[in-house]
Amino acid sequence: MADLEFIANMNISPLTVNELKKRGWRIVRVSEILEASTKDIELLNYARLHNKVLITQDLDFSAILALGGYEKPSVINIRIESPKPDLITRRIVKIVSEMKKELEVGIIVSVDEVTARYRNLPITLD
Repeated sequence: MADLEFIANMNISPLTVNELKKRGWRIVRVSEILEASTKDIELLNYARLHNKVLITQDLDFSAILALGGYEKPSVINIRIESPKPDLITRRIVKIVSEMKKELEVGIIVSVDEVTARYRNLPITLD
């Protein structure tokens, strides 16, 4: 994914991040660039400022984006019951390849074992 850059929240396995790096992805874990204890809003602001897609298992980011009316950053929410790194890696690769253009513009994607649903940003409450 040459055009997109990613930041993986601390709840994403280093195994997943390393596998994506091996595939040529520009991805870092939060702990590589910020304190592991960085607040969610600060992480979102960092991702927005540096135009990175955030990959997380934390649903708080969707709420912050919705309530704040933000247009970026795109967020990929992993909602898999048994989050094994190889399964998460496969799902991320598939979703990003299918939704690259949308991720560039600004979306929240909710990913489970077999489906992915997304909403465009900003989220409006009409």
